[in-house]
Amino acid sequence: MRLCASSRRADLGGLTVSPIEAAQRLPLVSVGDAFDLARRLEPSSVDCVVTSPPYWGLRSYGHEHNQQLLTSWAEAHPHLTKTELAEHPPGYDWYRTNGGVLGLEPYPEWFVGHLVEIFDAIRPSLKADANVWVNLGDTFFARWSSIRADGRQGLGDSPRARRRTPAIGYLKDKQLLMVPARFAIAMQSAGWILRNDLIWAKTSVPPRPETDRLRLSHEHFFHFVLKPPSGRAAYYYDITEVEPGGIDVVTLRAQRGTDGHSATFPSALVKPRIASSCAPGGLVVDPFCGTGRALECAVELGRRAHGIELSPYYAAAARANVRKVLANLLSREPSPVRDIPNPEN
Repeated sequence: MRLCASSRRADLGGLTVSPIEAAQRLPLVSVGDAFDLARRLEPSSVDCVVTSPPYWGLRSYGHEHNQQLLTSWAEAHPHLTKTELAEHPPGYDWYRTNGGVLGLEPYPEWFVGHLVEIFDAIRPSLKADANVWVNLGDTFFARWSSIRADGRQGLGDSPRARRRTPAIGYLKDKQLLMVPARFAIAMQSAGWILRNDLIWAKTSVPPRPETDRLRLSHEHFFHFVLKPPSGRAAYYYDITEVEPGGIDVVTLRAQRGTDGHSATFPSALVKPRIASSCAPGGLVVDPFCGTGRALECAVELGRRAHGIELSPYYAAAARANVRKVLANLLSREPSPVRDIPNPEN
């Protein structure tokens, strides 16, 4: 790995600028599918990806999903058994073209495959020494699952949709699915190097009605780097910027979501990932940016930021949140750039 300490000013193409100036040099939020928009990023331009994709089988985030996708795929492939249908998912482009929403796939294998496809689309935009951080949580299997537009699964009074998933193979009621582990292994098989499985241990865990298991109180934050053509992986990493002790378990209270988005990771979890894995003035991309928490942290730390968000509503919230952070920084520190740029793209 390549170690590099933080500096007050960043060198961008031979120009030495302050972190605040660096943070203003890129449009902040693009609306659309990360599978498409990631391909529009300049090749070898991204220093760090920090993101929390939709978790499998929990929320729709207000998107319309075609519940008949599995039937359509089965009818198009009558030679496949039920088990083979789960193990041989359609490509993400077919899935979304036919009304599918990431995270609402009928099987975890479909979700994992689609997520890996999206990160493969991001790969060309990464610098050779880039870092990728992916936050994922797990869930339990149920043939009749509860899908909410937002909020926590099975809790609250908000409307919910029901999705029936056949119980085949390891998919049995009450089974903890190990979706994060399946994703990490699939990424390894796709050629990524997994450096850490950071555990976010939550100090505030909502009550659950179940009395036959422990409550889930942790999520995973996977750290991936690129596999080089030869030799060992080398990437930017500043160990002095991580939490005290430098261990792979971080204990933090979950931070309340904003703008109607409950699935938001806390700033105290995100900032050490950015500070340690992206040089000052570097570019941080969040392809599932939601209301912009990672973008806010990047700007506060003097990094450039670019978010991608499928929901126009959440994208607008992300723009507003980043503009507030940037305005606050500019009010505290003199800068030759007087106008806050329009972050729409």
